[in-house]
Amino acid sequence: MSLSEQQVSQIAYLARLSLSGDELKDNTQDLNAILGLAEQLGAINTDGIEPMAHPLHMTQRLRADVITEVDQSEVFQSIAPNTGNKHYLVPTVIE
Repeated sequence: MSLSEQQVSQIAYLARLSLSGDELKDNTQDLNAILGLAEQLGAINTDGIEPMAHPLHMTQRLRADVITEVDQSEVFQSIAPNTGNKHYLVPTVIE
């Protein structure tokens, strides 16, 4: 797929870009080169290749998921003007 200068001009208009004649030609060539590269990548046979999340076969060292702090919600809510069922109650903003 390649773009014409008219199509690039329309894209530039939608993006609110002002391109001169030379800039329009250069951008058209650059965009067509990018689209050509995308077509080449799309033509590569990837059958039987497992997708990877990361190129290196590494595992993340994770710490143990242990609770280290005491529940202080009652202390924090003791100064609140209005609470209920361990939640802060606030006035309705949107009706």
